[in-house]
Amino acid sequence: MPSALSSIQLGDPLLHPTVLIMGIPMDDIHAPTVASGPTSGGVPRDLSKLSIVDLMQEKERIEAELSALSSVLSSHGVNMNSSLTTFDGFPRDDIDIAQVRTTRVRIIHLRNDHKEVMSHLEKDLHHHFATLQNAQAAAATNGASTPSAAPSLADNSLADAGMLGTPFAKVNSVVPGSPADQAGLNSGDTVRSFGNVHWLNHERLSKVAETVQQNEGRPLSVKVVRKADSRSGTTMELDLQLTPRRDWGGRGLLGCHLVPL
Repeated sequence: MPSALSSIQLGDPLLHPTVLIMGIPMDDIHAPTVASGPTSGGVPRDLSKLSIVDLMQEKERIEAELSALSSVLSSHGVNMNSSLTTFDGFPRDDIDIAQVRTTRVRIIHLRNDHKEVMSHLEKDLHHHFATLQNAQAAAATNGASTPSAAPSLADNSLADAGMLGTPFAKVNSVVPGSPADQAGLNSGDTVRSFGNVHWLNHERLSKVAETVQQNEGRPLSVKVVRKADSRSGTTMELDLQLTPRRDWGGRGLLGCHLVPL
């Protein structure tokens, strides 16, 4: 049943159907019930006043909600572009159209929010590390360390949350003979970057899947961290070349399972 906030009313089925959303006739059933504005209202208006850690937390919150909303669409067997009408133009009766439309609108808003947060986060990170490098260069020139000149975050929150190049995924398993296996990936490796995807923009690994689909048959640079000695905890960094392909004899384009960290 549609929610109390939205209702769908159909006219005479023998005539052209009329769809009313919140009492407003809609000629296009696929159109959002609410205009897609710049933000969803969940992101603070002045992101420039948030710390890097706060921005990172906002990024994770948005990605978590996007993942949940994607699951809502999947439960209906649709995505952002699926048709909500039958072949002859009538609204489908096998899904809750009102919920699907509302979910799509929320996803549109959140995607805009995510872009805005990412823009501020990347700018702040670049500024932070540029300032840090300048402070270190000045200290080296003066022949003495000046820790007070180096920028810092309270309680080392940035270090706790992760720096640029921080691993964002772990290789959970690798199928023998797969493209991942041939590239040299091992179970337990942690991924720093996958093509152009890194910890700031992976969006709970959805961008990794998108990159794989867009680069079938083309090699991708995958930077991983691997434990060199489990007893000492030493690690080594590897730059592997992984080519997604279908003809390797197994499922998927990679033959490995990644999990977010």
